[in-house]
Amino acid sequence: MENSKKNNTINRNKKKENNHTVFLTFSIFILLLALVSTIFADCMKIYENKKMTKEYSEKRELLLEEEASLNSEIDKLQDPDYVARYARERYGYTKDGEKILTIIDGQVIAAAENN
Repeated sequence: MENSKKNNTINRNKKKENNHTVFLTFSIFILLLALVSTIFADCMKIYENKKMTKEYSEKRELLLEEEASLNSEIDKLQDPDYVARYARERYGYTKDGEKILTIIDGQVIAAAENN
């Protein structure tokens, strides 16, 4: 009888140990899964940040080029001859006695004279 009690106790202890092992294994699996998902999420954030950094660098380069162009235009607009030529080309300003001709397909469509 004592032997069967001893065996029952041993079996219970083995079941408890087995339950503890299963619980420990499951806990480790869950922790590893959480760790892997966190690392994956961080990698995705890093990838997105690198992508955005590249896009912003390209935008920055375009803006620097535009700034250089605008600074060049500012310098040109300091010259009175350039301003006069610019006003004529862009806005149709004329000097006294000049005519503005509108030519489409080789034919004069309209002529305006400034008096």
